[in-house]
Amino acid sequence: MSPHATAQHFELIDLHPAPTDVREAVIDGLNRSPKQLPAWLLYDRQGSALFDAICEQPEYTLTRLEKDLLNTQAQAIAEALPTGSLVVEFGAGSAEKVSPLLDAMHEPSYLAIDISAEHLRHAGARLQKRHPSVPMLGICADYSQPLELPLPKAWQSKPMVGFFPGSSLGNFEPDAAINFLQRIRQLLGEKAQLLIGIDQPREPSLMEAAYDDNAGVSAAFAKNLLLRLQRDLAIELDPEPFTYQAAWQPEHQRIAMALVASSPQTWTIGASRIPFAAGEALITEYSYKYAPTDFLDLAAQAGWQGSQRWCDADDHFSLHLLTQGDDARMNT
Repeated sequence: MSPHATAQHFELIDLHPAPTDVREAVIDGLNRSPKQLPAWLLYDRQGSALFDAICEQPEYTLTRLEKDLLNTQAQAIAEALPTGSLVVEFGAGSAEKVSPLLDAMHEPSYLAIDISAEHLRHAGARLQKRHPSVPMLGICADYSQPLELPLPKAWQSKPMVGFFPGSSLGNFEPDAAINFLQRIRQLLGEKAQLLIGIDQPREPSLMEAAYDDNAGVSAAFAKNLLLRLQRDLAIELDPEPFTYQAAWQPEHQRIAMALVASSPQTWTIGASRIPFAAGEALITEYSYKYAPTDFLDLAAQAGWQGSQRWCDADDHFSLHLLTQGDDARMNT
């Protein structure tokens, strides 16, 4: 920090996103075929702690690869971004991954968007302490829905750079992923860029191990969903007969994570009764994997074009910088 720089204070704007009707979402998901619940249901307090533990497992390389890339390539990425850019992170969470970029960029500002006001307030305060001279703002909002950013007037003319790390796009079905990328493009504006982390297909046994670690943390993460349903919605169910599975589905280029009933049972949700047959799966989440060309084809359907790509030594994970307009170019 320059001796003449002004220390900034992290501010939070709470747009009070409408709460999701959890019971309705669960009943809707259980009436699908196959049964599938929204992945966000996995992330109560215990689920979030278990996911943090998953990221530390030796089989789960995604987080480490991305953090290493951001640390080693931060300067190269910063050189591809305009001076004075506003970095807009979608689903900021702990807001840790952006730090190397803020160090490398020239006169950046930072906007964090997250659904949890409490989480965002604490994460933003920690990040602000680490980067005291960087202007920061947090917005509590549901970025999966149409949104207008209440930007300070001084920020409205800044070059915009979206940041969506963690290969979180892989949790969307492809059509939903395209829609999401379109919403980001509309939100950020036609001159914006987008830096996005994308996990790539590799040896199936390695991918399955990443989502079903030897320590059983991934299994505990999934089974915690059943405990949450019992606690928060008073659903009558027996969690014991369910076993966890993670399987690569090559025809869809995705990992399917599921809880499988080893014996028949019926769940009771108020007046609703949901039967499970022996061997029937409850999908907890999907994780789609995209080879670089496949991801760029997907992004192009949302109006984005590849500009630059950074990857690890084994080419298992990529950071893609996307742009808009005819001058976008692909450089791998």
